[in-house]
Amino acid sequence: LAAHAAIGSEDVSEFEILELTVRELSIEKGLFSQEDHRRFAEWADNVGPHGGSKLVAKAWTDADFKARLLADGTEACKEVGIDWRDPTGEGTPSDYTYFYVLENTPQVHNVIVCTLCSCYPRPVLGMSPDWYRTPNYRRRLVRWPREVLAEFGLHFPSDVDVRVHDSNQKSRFMVMPMRPEGTEGWSEEQLAKIITRDTMIGVALPQVDWTAS
Repeated sequence: LAAHAAIGSEDVSEFEILELTVRELSIEKGLFSQEDHRRFAEWADNVGPHGGSKLVAKAWTDADFKARLLADGTEACKEVGIDWRDPTGEGTPSDYTYFYVLENTPQVHNVIVCTLCSCYPRPVLGMSPDWYRTPNYRRRLVRWPREVLAEFGLHFPSDVDVRVHDSNQKSRFMVMPMRPEGTEGWSEEQLAKIITRDTMIGVALPQVDWTAS
């Protein structure tokens, strides 16, 4: 297989072979070019979770923006320079993706997964972590969410509703964690530093190191 040769390793997973094979077939059929793929790969490699951190920090400090973000995440992202419709400037499958932000509250904790493959909000969180793509996480989270979150160190009382949101080709989700107490008066830049990728997936909570204050 050309896909196998492209990886250059004997240790190849079936998913890597499938991805490369579908990519080569798509290029052959004219769905996109090798140059299109190169540009998208370079864009994806340089996107990190800072976009999502900016969104949450702004929502924590601006009630009107928070309302817009929760009502239409796809449009609200443009206010901080993130355009889901055209992330590379050339038009991509993201033209048809809708982005939803899920607000955590004292009564509800949200967490995201993609059970079919590894759909992920890359324009705001960058590339997904390896564990997010594993069958172990994808299968178990929807069946035993509390048990899986406990493995990440999160333990919730029975009166907290844990909600699992399954991403797909049309919809991407991101969690807005609760703002920690004692951060009143912090700037957006200060807040963004405690909003990590895992808090926006829903497997962690924002942590404040008060000893460093």
